[in-house]
Amino acid sequence: MKKLVIIPTYKEKENVQLIIEAIYGLNANYHVLIIDDNSPDGTAAIVKNLQQIHSDKLFLIEREGKLGLGTAYIRGFQWGIENGYDYLFEMDADFSHDPRDLERLFNACSIDGADMSVGSRYVKGGAFKNWPLLRKIISLTGSLYSRILTFMPVKDPTAGFVCYSANVLKAMNLNAIKFVGYAFQIEMKFAAWHLGFKIKEVPIVFQDRELGASKMSKGIIKEAMWGVLSLQLDYLSGSYKRHIKKSA
Repeated sequence: MKKLVIIPTYKEKENVQLIIEAIYGLNANYHVLIIDDNSPDGTAAIVKNLQQIHSDKLFLIEREGKLGLGTAYIRGFQWGIENGYDYLFEMDADFSHDPRDLERLFNACSIDGADMSVGSRYVKGGAFKNWPLLRKIISLTGSLYSRILTFMPVKDPTAGFVCYSANVLKAMNLNAIKFVGYAFQIEMKFAAWHLGFKIKEVPIVFQDRELGASKMSKGIIKEAMWGVLSLQLDYLSGSYKRHIKKSA
């Protein structure tokens, strides 16, 4: 089975080589796709140097500018499907997601029968490490707000450490996904759930980054608040499932 880890980057020169080497250090046959949004710090150049060593399993897509997390993942999903991967992963570059948990997410799909597995901070065994109190409050509030509005049975809807079976992504009209920040993470789970796919949450310990700067902004939070409301309104109107489902 072919496995692809998709990692969007913007100004991640301190982390990108370390995270790539950590994934390959698992010796579990993961391929890595870096999608770099024209980082001014030379992130892409570091990846290109590593490609000389890992030419058969390290790939790079360079984009013209900072176009958003959601569009980076959509591009990565499309590339992965075109290249025949069976399982595709979302993962941060900054070690907030422990590469060792990739196998647990993979097993939840490949062995336990989930179509989509989510690295969750809010199921038994999940936790935060070194997170500021304000970030915890924002995350907890966002998750509760999303669950109340959407009725979605996912305790960590904003989570960004995810494994998808390719069948999930092939069933979606990915071009219809409209959000780019935290709301993107919520929408992908919302879409998978309403298309009838099985989602399993896997407990993880989420650690705040040690190197580089956070990409959190007020705009991302605002998009998530209004985005969740618009998703549910679209669903209640009957339009959401029609436009998110890929035509046969």
